[in-house]
Amino acid sequence: MLHTSAQSPATPTSRQSELKHAIYARLAVYKASCGCLGRVKPVSRSAPHTLDKDSAAWTKTPPLQGKVMAFTKDTRVQLSDGHTMPVLGLGTYAPKTVPKSVGEEATKVAIELGYRHIDCAYIYGNEVEIGRAIRAKISEGTVKREDIFYTGKLWCRFFSSDMVRKAMEKSMSDLQLDYLDLFIMHFPVSIKYTVHDGSISQTPHINLPLESGPLQVLEACKDAGLVRSIGVSNFNRRQLERLLNKPGLKYAPVCNQVECHPYLNQKKLTEFCKSKNIVVVGYSVLGSHRDPNWMDLSTPVLLEDPILISIGKKYNQSAAVVAMRYVLQLGVVVLAKSFSPERLKQNLQEVDPEKAEKRLEKDQIYYVFSPG
Repeated sequence: MLHTSAQSPATPTSRQSELKHAIYARLAVYKASCGCLGRVKPVSRSAPHTLDKDSAAWTKTPPLQGKVMAFTKDTRVQLSDGHTMPVLGLGTYAPKTVPKSVGEEATKVAIELGYRHIDCAYIYGNEVEIGRAIRAKISEGTVKREDIFYTGKLWCRFFSSDMVRKAMEKSMSDLQLDYLDLFIMHFPVSIKYTVHDGSISQTPHINLPLESGPLQVLEACKDAGLVRSIGVSNFNRRQLERLLNKPGLKYAPVCNQVECHPYLNQKKLTEFCKSKNIVVVGYSVLGSHRDPNWMDLSTPVLLEDPILISIGKKYNQSAAVVAMRYVLQLGVVVLAKSFSPERLKQNLQEVDPEKAEKRLEKDQIYYVFSPG
């Protein structure tokens, strides 16, 4: 069983607290590295970045002709290590108010509908339930293990070299899977625990020593067959450059998972990742998680955006489908989350990409983190 040296395994409540600490630390990283910390606010209009034939090695689709192409639940992107990743994925994070059984049932429904990319994490506290859903669909013959692409994440308090493999094995044990398809560093932030008078405190360390510790052990885990691909999440350009320039780097990260949607299109980061053969995976593609702890709730709600709604009405699709189509058109892998069978099905639908793109090009406003 996975333990830290100073505490027992985290409860769901403490995991929520850890996630909040990591997000605050992540914002500190942004402030220190690029000076762009503040509330979300509108900036100048900008045309979307269009997927062209060189932006990603999409498979199971015809060659790109012109500006747009078709995407389906079977479309995959080629990773730098030779493996492939489905471009449509299911996100499984849920607040503690949502019973874990709800996520388990939603995962079963998603697999039945055709989702093959499942994204989860230790810190979500639900890998047992998500694993049970995956195994149930395998047992029923709906899918084979090799059909499923499962992403797990290395949590920030397990970045020391003696904890990385234990953390991966903990996820594998909870999931009851023999291997993981992808394992990524959840944040470029390590958390150190210290004990004072019997109480435990946690201190974020924003200058993560990438030259040692987690990366080397992750590479060894890949060599041992525990995981097929390794990647990162929430890394900015400077952090990626530092990792890629690490002496003796054996495996470059195959992906960088970041927030990405029409209000935060990550154009510059996506272009940099493209130049380094790193696939960008987008979470919160249906809009930022509206937590008052770190977001101004007076900012616009993405799925209530009048442009997305009008495009959706014109083509008889939801605003969510239009938003997902926009992110896919950037060459970004999409992780969409829903516990509703109806919405899970809707999210697999198509929208005319060329017509939707022209409308977004003309009218869409983007939001970024900027001093405020």
